[in-house]
Amino acid sequence: MPSIVVLVGNPQPASRTRLVAEEVARQVAELLGADVEETIDLADVADALFRFPDERVDQLVARVAAADVLVVASPTYKATYTGLLKAFLDRYGAEGLAGVTAIPVLTIGGPGHALAVEHTLRPLLVELGASTPTRGLAFPSGDVDRRSEIVAAWLEREAPKLGR
Repeated sequence: MPSIVVLVGNPQPASRTRLVAEEVARQVAELLGADVEETIDLADVADALFRFPDERVDQLVARVAAADVLVVASPTYKATYTGLLKAFLDRYGAEGLAGVTAIPVLTIGGPGHALAVEHTLRPLLVELGASTPTRGLAFPSGDVDRRSEIVAAWLEREAPKLGR
């Protein structure tokens, strides 16, 4: 059975970004008949990201690389993803996520950041070797209470791309 890992790069633990990412994972798991593993919330290991080696972070790096599907989520900071997420992903080489299907998700404060997911997060994931068959999800952070419905509408459009 395929595995789905959720990776959240929000400096705030248990964030709205995490809620959205976990909703994406839940709905994708239902579609694919996959298992969702425990969420990796980088806020929980922020103090260790710049220690090399760090056993706890190294285990998370291995979990992400072993995922069949990876939901990568961050709030939009300065029209891109957070430094926290970048610091974690910098631990991978050029093909470190080869074989992983990644779904990029950014929570956005307004429509002016809607393309950031495609212009910043997707290219980073591709550089690391991940396959990104769907369009990224730019999720309006003010609509977190409607996440089930918004994610369902996004997935309805993108589901055929995940089935390949």
